[in-house]
Amino acid sequence: MHERLNEYRIMWLIVFFDLPTQTKIERKKYALFRTALIEDGFTMYQYSVYIRCCPSMDNAEVHKRRVRNMVPVKGFVSMLCITDKQFASIETIIGKGESTTPPDALPLEFF
Repeated sequence: MHERLNEYRIMWLIVFFDLPTQTKIERKKYALFRTALIEDGFTMYQYSVYIRCCPSMDNAEVHKRRVRNMVPVKGFVSMLCITDKQFASIETIIGKGESTTPPDALPLEFF
């Protein structure tokens, strides 16, 4: 079990997107894409940046395929896979003004 779930095998799939929202139809397609990501287990990390923890690279490939099928005709979507070890090294800086507490860490879900 330890070998199956280690910080080098667990992957984080990060989806970055820029979709047009000029017309009512484009806004609807944007909302549908966002909703589809959430239904597939993604969580908003920042505006237009969604993340999903995957237990393996094979599982990440399944979700990458799903994202490819969700993308509207117009728009720009990028995907990046990184290990849990790499994800843990992300440095988050919250403004230089008032001190605020960072958001609670996302709990790691075991599948």
